Amino acid sequence: MITTVLMIEKPLAPVDVDLVTTLHGDEPVSFVVLMQPRGDQERLLRALDDVALGELDKVAHEEEEIKGDQAAVNALHHSLAALRKAGNEAVGEIVQEHPLDMLRSVVEKTKADEVIVLTAPHLVEEFFHRDWASQARHKVGVPVLKLYAHNE
Repeated sequence: MITTVLMIEKPLAPVDVDLVTTLHGDEPVSFVVLMQPRGDQERLLRALDDVALGELDKVAHEEEEIKGDQAAVNALHHSLAALRKAGNEAVGEIVQEHPLDMLRSVVEKTKADEVIVLTAPHLVEEFFHRDWASQARHKVGVPVLKLYAHNE
């Protein structure tokens, strides 16, 4: 069985579940999901990403998809249920602080085979290699795959 640590920032869309659950063909996969909702501290970076992606309407009318702790818990539960429904083992938790330190700890504790970072495009962070995937590649000691999440 392959153990995958899956870092997400919003609930998994059905197409994302299909993507991450079929990467290894028929090989069974056990997922450890780390949910890190993007907070207010990154509002400027999100606005710059929206401008860079040509989504100017989002800059002026930004809405948080996940508000508060309970919404993050609901998003995590939704994602875990979707992964289980697809026939996989799945556990997870909310990341409050220091997501990369927690990621390293979870990879070591679970003896994970890989990390998948599934987020919306963050062009500014990615350009400067400050995104989770770029940073994780130097910290975790297992392969790190960066995928872009889909909107429902």
